[in-house]
Amino acid sequence: MLVLKKTKIIATIVRQVRLAVAFGLFCLLLLSGCNPRQFKSQTARGSQLVLATPSDPATFNFAMNTSAYSIFPFIYKGLVRENAITTKLEPALAESWSISPDQLQITVTLREGLKWSDGKPLTADDVIFTYQDVYLNDKIPTVYRDLVRIGNTSAFPSVEKLDRHRVKFILPEPFAPFLRTACTLAILPAHRLRSAVVAKDAKGNPQFLSTWSTDTNPQKIIGNGPYILESYTPSQRLVFRRNPYYWRSDAQGNPLPYIERLIVPIISSTDNQLLRFRSGDLDSLEINPEMFSLVKREEKRGKYIIYNGGPELGIKFVGFNLNKARNAKEKPLVDPIKSRWFNTLAFRQAVAYAIDRESMKNNIYRGLGELQHSPIAVQSPYYLSPEEGLKVYNYNPQKAKQLLLDSGFQYNSKQELLDWDENKVQFTILVKSEENSRIDAAVQIQQDLSKIGIKADLRVLNFNVVLKKLLLSRDWECYVGTFEAGVVEPHRIFPFWYSGGSFHQFNQGSQSGEIPLKGWEVSDWEQEIDFLFNAGVKELDLSKRKAIYHQFQQIVAEELPVFFLVNPLSFQAVRDRVKKIEFSPLGGAFWNLDELKIIEKG
Repeated sequence: MLVLKKTKIIATIVRQVRLAVAFGLFCLLLLSGCNPRQFKSQTARGSQLVLATPSDPATFNFAMNTSAYSIFPFIYKGLVRENAITTKLEPALAESWSISPDQLQITVTLREGLKWSDGKPLTADDVIFTYQDVYLNDKIPTVYRDLVRIGNTSAFPSVEKLDRHRVKFILPEPFAPFLRTACTLAILPAHRLRSAVVAKDAKGNPQFLSTWSTDTNPQKIIGNGPYILESYTPSQRLVFRRNPYYWRSDAQGNPLPYIERLIVPIISSTDNQLLRFRSGDLDSLEINPEMFSLVKREEKRGKYIIYNGGPELGIKFVGFNLNKARNAKEKPLVDPIKSRWFNTLAFRQAVAYAIDRESMKNNIYRGLGELQHSPIAVQSPYYLSPEEGLKVYNYNPQKAKQLLLDSGFQYNSKQELLDWDENKVQFTILVKSEENSRIDAAVQIQQDLSKIGIKADLRVLNFNVVLKKLLLSRDWECYVGTFEAGVVEPHRIFPFWYSGGSFHQFNQGSQSGEIPLKGWEVSDWEQEIDFLFNAGVKELDLSKRKAIYHQFQQIVAEELPVFFLVNPLSFQAVRDRVKKIEFSPLGGAFWNLDELKIIEKG
């Protein structure tokens, strides 16, 4: 009890110091001219919205992006969109679509008069270019290729131009989620990007791979969405202005969006974001449990509304690098000694039993969350609950120790865990720097593992650097991360779980354009998951699809490639001057950004 109280006191002091430092940095930002209020005087003639992002964008090229922090929701639209309230598909760039009786042909009709942000016409040629020359081009290693892939085979759809406004997708077999996954992807401008796809760099790769990096003049970035990128100052801000050629208008014929400008300061610290929101510089704030009571207390005085989205829709997990492959220099991606631990099921199970998730929920998330057990969100109709038989791992450090002993591990006189060859069990936990609660979770995992004799070190890095380690160099050991949970359509998580997927982090294979990894192995249970996802996309009967994805969840629970942590409640605060918000747990406060208005009170 004394240790617990001491830990809480230390945590409080650290949090106070963190806020003090954040306040100091905030004052410096005000003095150095990075205050969004300056923009308000510059744009007094029109409305603007100020939203924060924790990280710089990794690229301005949609197809090459792997980061969660990007400009693309503002500047691009796909053929169809998902209504975040009803979850139904609605027309976007396409005004309509039809599906053949055999489910093998989808004909899409574009709206009349569509234009790119530079005023050039957007036609079926752009749709053909986007899918045929980019997403389906095996020379372009885009993660979105997985969402166009038909099942887990090498089969892809073909796409044909019927006329200036119509295209036809031809599928090799029925594929239930095609419209929801493939047709929501951004359509790209052929007139600006085709030459980069055709031209080759010094290595023989398409120049497209390096086109529209973040050092590109923002004026050259062409989109079809509600906004265009006006300026970008690295580590400071992004500025967007309304696209004058955007196709949407309201019932009275007024062009959308209503809001003329978006200011997006880049604020990596959640503490700094909180300070900027409380000072009135931000119009919205994603509220983590640590700050909830403070923000809730000031809701009326601060003139904002807090929206409760219920449990977050993603998964939070800890996982090990199970990759046994070697790189081009014959160096193992993971130290073979550690790889043997990670690939031992009893070791992964012991780690799962060793993590005290109830304490994590109560201490880090202030009780505002629920334990997570599945790769599919609890809100999904495909979710398999523990009551329905899903295997769970409740906190039991004694069982964790026994599993390790039974599988050949041992303890020395200092109660440090040793493996079969008396190697001390020690590894590094990787976590991104932009989310305090995730760092806190990694710290607790470190402490929990020490109780069963495992030494874990922490490495906290910028998220874009973390992604490169996970997906490119693959030089990591343990990772505390998040991923989508497939609320409406479980195939959305296919890139993470498919053995050849572009986000198959725990055993990332070679991707298009990469030198093949040597010695890469796919386990039997990974192959079984591949089979289930392939069966799931072919099955159109809901009850049968549920049974397929229930089996998938059970395999994940049994084999533990990742172990799920806590699913916190999601809260978002938005200034009350922002009107027409239709808050949705699926899309948050700004999924219908086109339709929002800023109304200042007199």
